[in-house]
Amino acid sequence: MTTIRLETSAEDHHIAKMAAVALGLTVLENAIPTPLPGVKPGLANIVTLIVLAHYGWRAAAWVSLLRVVAGSLLFGNFLAPGFFLSLSGALCSLAVLALSMHLPHRFFGAVTHSILAAFAHIAGQMAVVYLWLIPHAGIAYLIPIFATAALVFGTVNGLIAARFMDNGDNPDPEPQS
Repeated sequence: MTTIRLETSAEDHHIAKMAAVALGLTVLENAIPTPLPGVKPGLANIVTLIVLAHYGWRAAAWVSLLRVVAGSLLFGNFLAPGFFLSLSGALCSLAVLALSMHLPHRFFGAVTHSILAAFAHIAGQMAVVYLWLIPHAGIAYLIPIFATAALVFGTVNGLIAARFMDNGDNPDPEPQS
């Protein structure tokens, strides 16, 4: 019997650790009662922003997508509507983060990236809701509520991520020899 060994790099270990932290924040977030379905603080996005700043977009995309898939498996909604809502939000926010990385760093930092990603996340979810789940123009009445939540939570998450980055805290420092 042949054993297959999967070679991993230090970057793979960083991504796995950060995805685990993001997943832990997702579990914590699901324990918090929300006044309106779909309005969540997006705590795991703090980790995505930190990974984006320290390791780049590719690593941030892996962390975000691993969190979505692992979270859906953990909560039992893999391939259910909730999974596709989460996935669409993550994909849209990752696309916006990829574009926003090219904006001048002097004016656009963690808070701006977080707000843009939060709005993209909501836009992706609203598109899936309208195109698949509730194809009715009435869902447009929810846009101000979700936009307000995106602005508030995007700002708070961006400030938290910026605080971690300003402290020089590397979320997973290399061991010193």
